[in-house]
Amino acid sequence: MALFQNRPQAGDTIQFYTLGQNKTIILVGLGNVGKQYEKTRHNVGFAVLDAFVAGNDFPAWIEKKDLKCHLTSHTVGGVRIIAIKPTTFMNNSGEAVQAVASFYKVPADKITVVYDELDITFGQIRTRMGGSAAGHNGVKSVTQHMGENYGRVRIGIGPKDPPQIDSADFVLARFTKDQEAQMDNLIKEATAILSEYIYGGNELMAETRTFIV
Repeated sequence: MALFQNRPQAGDTIQFYTLGQNKTIILVGLGNVGKQYEKTRHNVGFAVLDAFVAGNDFPAWIEKKDLKCHLTSHTVGGVRIIAIKPTTFMNNSGEAVQAVASFYKVPADKITVVYDELDITFGQIRTRMGGSAAGHNGVKSVTQHMGENYGRVRIGIGPKDPPQIDSADFVLARFTKDQEAQMDNLIKEATAILSEYIYGGNELMAETRTFIV
């Protein structure tokens, strides 16, 4: 059960009062393109953004080769939401984020990135504004191109099991059967966090918060 029960759900009708008129925000899901990476731990950012887009009636994803991403956009209550999934592969994700931010003239503090984090236990989700990459190469790339002042939704995938497994092998593997059974709830919670962020402006990212699924 989540710690916060009154958060708007992904499919709810949301009125975006706080962000006001003529505002644009970018939501970024991190992952690797290709069927071999689907449902792996490192692609949970893609999975969350796919669910958020589907639950809020966005148009279909379009590949934007010039912007190095799959992109979809939706306007709700005067707020333009641009959702992207970089097609650069994880280590160069920042190239896509920078290209989209530059094209749409969106500052870093109006960008939120959703990604997996090995240092957080599976079943926990943490949000914050800014901070270190904690060894995540995709986040390192985004920070390299955009600076640190962007929002993070960090999906726990740890700890490594067995502990001696190489971190790269672990994150590129699929979740265990027990974890897969919890994925629907995990993704539902993560999409609800995004809805709360959009509904409440930057307040959700202003300080570190932990959600337990």
